Amino acid sequence: MSNIQIEQELGNRLKERRIDLNLTQDDIASRSGLSRRTITAIENGEGSTLGTLIALLRALNALDALEDFLPDPGISPIAMTSSVQETPRKYASKPRRTPPATPWKWGDEK
Repeated sequence: MSNIQIEQELGNRLKERRIDLNLTQDDIASRSGLSRRTITAIENGEGSTLGTLIALLRALNALDALEDFLPDPGISPIAMTSSVQETPRKYASKPRRTPPATPWKWGDEK
C-alpha cells in the first residue's frame, strides 16, 4: 500500500470508530479541540500531524491503540543479566569501517 492509501484507510477506520460510538464530527471536534474541518480532512485521508492524531484518538477513547502499535520494549534480557547499570542509548550508531587489508602509505615510498 502507498502512503496515500494508508492515510485513506486510517481515515476510514477513524470514521467507523466515530460512527460506532454514535458521535458526530462536531462532537469529536469539541472533545479533541480540533476543528470540524480537520476531522473531515483526516477521515477523507488527507493526512494529519502526530499531535492531531493523538488528540483524535483521545477523543475516540482509542489512545490505547498506540500502546498496541508500539509497545514499550522494557528491559532487554542482556541488560537484566548485566550487573553494571549502563545509561540507555540515545542514538543509533553508524556501521564501523573495517581497516584496509594493506597498511596505508603516502605514495612516495619506494
